[in-house]
Amino acid sequence: MTEENTPFEPTIIGFTCNWCSYRAADMAGTARMKYAPNVRLIRLMCSGRLDPTFVFKAFANGADAVLVSGCHPGDCHYVSQNYKMLRRFNLMRRVLGQMGIEPERLKLLWASAAEGAIFAAEVNKFVEQVRALGPLNWNKSNGATAEKTPVLEEAAV
Repeated sequence: MTEENTPFEPTIIGFTCNWCSYRAADMAGTARMKYAPNVRLIRLMCSGRLDPTFVFKAFANGADAVLVSGCHPGDCHYVSQNYKMLRRFNLMRRVLGQMGIEPERLKLLWASAAEGAIFAAEVNKFVEQVRALGPLNWNKSNGATAEKTPVLEEAAV
């Protein structure tokens, strides 16, 4: 198969909370639930600890989408940090739209440790949504490279 005929497989970076959503992903895996291998998970202690620059850096470095997952509101191990993530999520979606990236490429998922099936189903649904959007090609379209992206230069300061 030539490169032109190869179906698009999105690369998705997933930031997951250690206490709930990472364990939901682990439960899905140990229960042998099938979900797309397109998501590369990064475990955080809490979704509220996710710095927005990590999300923008993931896009700048070639991710087609980003998934942020944490405990259900009201069930956070760090009291109210997932509410902080909800506010940041809404802000990040607005900023992505202003940067020319479809806001639908950023997804927020609440999943408890016991919700492996829900986590797997939502990941599969998100992968299909990103496939429908197509490749981001953000760095190619704006002529920048990951090393020279203004977002990364500001994050390094």
